[in-house]
Order: sequence, then structure tokens, then C-alpha cells
Amino acid sequence: MTNYISRFLTLILFIILLSCQEDNSGQVEKLILDIKSEYAPDKRVAVWEIEWSNGILSGETDQMEALQILKGKLDGLNIQFDDQVKILPDLSLEGKTFAVVTISVANIRSAAKHSAELATQALLGTPLKVLKKESSWYLVQTPDQYISWVDSGGIQVMDEQELSDWNQLPKAVFTDYSGFAYADRDEKEIISDLVAGNIISLEWTESNHQEILLPDGRVGFVKNDQLMPFEAWNESRKLNSENLIQTAKAMMGVPYLWGGTSIKGVDCSGFTKTIYFLNGQVIPRDASQQIWEGEEVDEDKSWENLEVGDLLFFGEKATGNKKERVVHVGMWIGDNSFIHSRGRVRISSFDQESPDYDEYELNRYLRTKRVIGKITPNIKEVESMMNFPILNP
Repeated sequence: MTNYISRFLTLILFIILLSCQEDNSGQVEKLILDIKSEYAPDKRVAVWEIEWSNGILSGETDQMEALQILKGKLDGLNIQFDDQVKILPDLSLEGKTFAVVTISVANIRSAAKHSAELATQALLGTPLKVLKKESSWYLVQTPDQYISWVDSGGIQVMDEQELSDWNQLPKAVFTDYSGFAYADRDEKEIISDLVAGNIISLEWTESNHQEILLPDGRVGFVKNDQLMPFEAWNESRKLNSENLIQTAKAMMGVPYLWGGTSIKGVDCSGFTKTIYFLNGQVIPRDASQQIWEGEEVDEDKSWENLEVGDLLFFGEKATGNKKERVVHVGMWIGDNSFIHSRGRVRISSFDQESPDYDEYELNRYLRTKRVIGKITPNIKEVESMMNFPILNP
């Protein structure tokens, strides 16, 4: 009889405890969502995959401060929990929490497989923060904070000291829109293709072909007139009308590529991002991010207010039951015209008499923002970017 009563009381206690956990679940889940909305509202630039179930806090995040706040709030509410949250970068990386892109253009995808959607790209020499590994894929964060997956074949994984050693080497920037690094000065064997903005290491010499070093240790040769010492390139970047238009028009006809941010192919926001990068300023990756930057200069189709370099945004206006949807961006080049990537890089006009008249974009125009000099960091901070302050502002 005593054993029966004991088992009965234990069952009652278990039911009471389970009931308390269920009562707390809504409160805890709300806390998780509230903290996410404040510290990690955009999953493209922050990891906050936290779950609550039967007193267990699980999942993963790279937002350590936000996690500490959540746990502090749970303690303050006297909610008992088992902390099983994985902090990124993952400890299994054993300190290899950095990487540098080793190919001309690395494709960075939304999932750890080649068939996944192309999320963005990163150029040779770009430093990455490594968050975790899955098979032969790494979850990485680019200097503009974008988080996606890259195949190990396109990067050199490093620890902090190895990255520091690479950063100490003298650098040069490839300035032609496309070209090659060769195995020897005779140009008989290619070791890599190159595109504008690639960063490589070299000791500058008086030679027609400079000997270069790639981040993965490969040695090659590049034509002297296709390179510029990093410091000189750095100082030559100027965001003026002439340079912006010249850069943009040099990419005329480049095919549209969803997720593309290089001369090999660009989507709409990848195109505007590339124009600005090659002229000295880093802007966010996506149109829906770019629209939040800078100063608004028009929403009424008053084209006389626009200046070369302004970004025009297109999409669906907000209604009573639907939020605004930004789906496209282009850059103003004057004369009632803008340049953008739709199908290919092209020029469109709002002048009905122009052969480039684009009624389709006119009908879905939202507004224009001026971003020149109004977004940090600029390319003057590229050296610092390579040490990742941008990833932890």
C-alpha cells in the first residue's frame, strides 16, 4: 500500500512539473522571438535558431550577447532549463574559424550542396568568418555579414595566426575585368582565372609579369599592367559620376545570375554592390537591405532630384494588409536613365521617346535613395575588413 501511494504521489508531482513547463512554454517562446526581433531579425546576417521544449533550451546561434540576455531573463523568471545551445563558431573547428577565398569567384549557397540556391559570391582574397562545417561545406560569413555555405574547394581555412600571417603579406588588386594567372611567364599553363577586384599577394618587381601567391599557397604569374599595388588601388577609389558610370557601362551585357556579384554574372543588387565596391564603397548585399541605407531623395518620380549613383528601388507598394516588397534595384546615370541587371546588364529610360523606355520598371517604381558616402565601411577599410571588425561591429 505504501509503495502504491509513493508511486501515485510521484506521478502527481511529474504531472504538476510537466504542467508548469507547458505553462512556461508560451512565455519562453515569446522571449525567444522578442530577442530574435531585436538582435537577429535578419537570418541572412545572423544565426538565431533557438528552440524550447520540456525545459530544454536547444539550437544554435552566433549571437552570444543575445543568448546571455535570454538566459538572464529565464533566470529572473525562475524558469529552470537545461542549456543545450551550440555557440558558433563551432568548437569542432578547433580554432580554424577563418578562411580566405582561393578562386576567382566563390559561389556561396543557401544550403550545403551544389544544387542549392546561389545566395551570394565572394572574390579571390576575400576573408571569411567560419561558423561551422558540414561534410565538405563550411557555413561562412562574408565581410558584409552575409551568412551562407561554401564548398571547401574554394577557400583556405585558417586559424587566427594563419590569417594574421596572410594579412601581413604585401597585396595587389587585379584591375582588368577578366584575365588569368599563369604557371610561368610564357603563359603556357593557366593556374587560375581572375576577375576585377581579386586580391593576391606579391612582392612588386620590375618585370612584365609579377610573381604572385594565392591564399592556398599556389604560385603564379600575372601581367604587370593588370595589377595595382593594394595601397595605390585603395587610394585611387573615388565615388564620382564619371567612375560610377564607367564601371557600370563596362559591365553592359553581363548575364543576369541570381546570387551573382561578379563580372561572371550579377543579379540586380549584386550589380549595384559590385559597382560601388569597385569604386570604393561597401553596400549591403540585397535590394531589400540596400533600401534601408542612405538618404531618400524621391518617391514621386521627380527625376530632376536624382544624381548619378543614386539607387532606384522597384517592387510592390504596401497596402492595408500587405507589407512593401522590394524586388529590384538599379543605378541612376542621368538623362532620365538608369542601369540595372534584368536578363542582362542594360540601360533603361523613363523617357517615353527613348528607345530604352521601360514602362515595366516605371510602373513598379518605389523610391530612390542616395548612398554615396552615407554607408560605412568604405573600401578604405578593406585592410581592416580582412581582420573582421565588420563582422563584430
